[in-house]
Amino acid sequence: MNVSLISLELAVIGLGLAFLLLDLWTPASLKRQLGYAAAVAVAILFCFSFFADASYVRYAFNETVVFDPLALYFKRFFLLAGVIVLLLQVEFADRIASGISEDYSLTLFALAGMMFTAAATNFAVMFVALEVVTITFYVLTSFQRNSLLSLEAGVKYLIMGGLSSAFMIFGIAFVYGAAGSFAFADIFEKSAVLAGNGIFLIGLLFVVIGLSFKIAAFPYQIWAPDVYQGAPVPSTAFLAVGSKAAGFVLLLRIVYGVAPNVFHQWTLVLLAMAALSILYGNLCAIAQTSLKRIFGYSSIAHAGYLLLGLAALNSSGASAVLYYLTGYLFTVLGAFAVLVIVLRNVEGDEIDAVAGLGERSPLLAGVLTLSMVSLAGIPPLAGFFGKFLLFKAALEEGARQPAFYAVVAVAIIGVVISIWYYFGVIRTIYWPRHE
Repeated sequence: MNVSLISLELAVIGLGLAFLLLDLWTPASLKRQLGYAAAVAVAILFCFSFFADASYVRYAFNETVVFDPLALYFKRFFLLAGVIVLLLQVEFADRIASGISEDYSLTLFALAGMMFTAAATNFAVMFVALEVVTITFYVLTSFQRNSLLSLEAGVKYLIMGGLSSAFMIFGIAFVYGAAGSFAFADIFEKSAVLAGNGIFLIGLLFVVIGLSFKIAAFPYQIWAPDVYQGAPVPSTAFLAVGSKAAGFVLLLRIVYGVAPNVFHQWTLVLLAMAALSILYGNLCAIAQTSLKRIFGYSSIAHAGYLLLGLAALNSSGASAVLYYLTGYLFTVLGAFAVLVIVLRNVEGDEIDAVAGLGERSPLLAGVLTLSMVSLAGIPPLAGFFGKFLLFKAALEEGARQPAFYAVVAVAIIGVVISIWYYFGVIRTIYWPRHE
């Protein structure tokens, strides 16, 4: 039992508990500053992670947790996201009625859950880690207790999160009933036989449906716009980046390490999810006037692009997913950092809030513009190269499954559609309409 393999996760949990206790002895006037301390502590852990050796695969706790390059990559990803989100929470603290220290602690607990998802190699551990993330977000999304929109967002996330958890736990039960094990490696060894087992296939499908909630992909995408709009801006940012990445690291583990032969047969299912997510997200975003709802629908479309790389089931697709998520991290958190500042003295989050930002603050306008351009996939920014790599990985599989060509065409159409609403934000920043 090698506890050192989860030392980063234990440290984050320890920090979460420590800041709950520090809240008891910290004067009210200084509680906001605890966020800086939390961000510095997580940044130290991020730096410490570069001393970890993931050159070979190691297991802990009866092989339910793994420490390999993929796990280490996502642990660093989540730690970096955690640092930025904690800093956003400090800036947002004056809009929280009470309990800002609890906000920091819950963010740390959600961060620990995400890090455990990166290392999970067992369905039981996977489910518990995801529930840690989901339950903390039930609170984080409704943390602005003086805002009806925030409370509504929390209720909607609770209902949809509970439904997705139900699908997942049923799926895991069916998988266990058919395979006789929760371990990914054990099921992988039996996957050739299990590919013809109806109970196993239903269970695996339910697990994928449950994970589609975490990544805001069709058919579990309906919650995203309302929750994004109602939740506090830092919580929305963490949900957009952290929850999506947690879902995709588990999808990568399951697709490549549990039953790749089954997912080869389900290529059309994954492609259909990708195409519908791209079209739904981009088409619905066109009519939005709320910045946070635009990001909500945008996140659905981006989940579709990522699913396209996942459906390719090749090394190029997996690498493209990792690259895309990294670019998405900086792009989305950069955009939300601007929103935290810009929406400080504005009621609501309408797009008019950034009108004339180019004159008021060229730096903030530049950051938001770069974020929009990258999300749209315009060269030479990371968003363009991410989409290029995803499309390339998908086209490589076109000979095996011609449907890839059709979905790549849909994805390109989605990119063109997205330029309309992303550049609509840029137009408002620099050329606001005058009534």
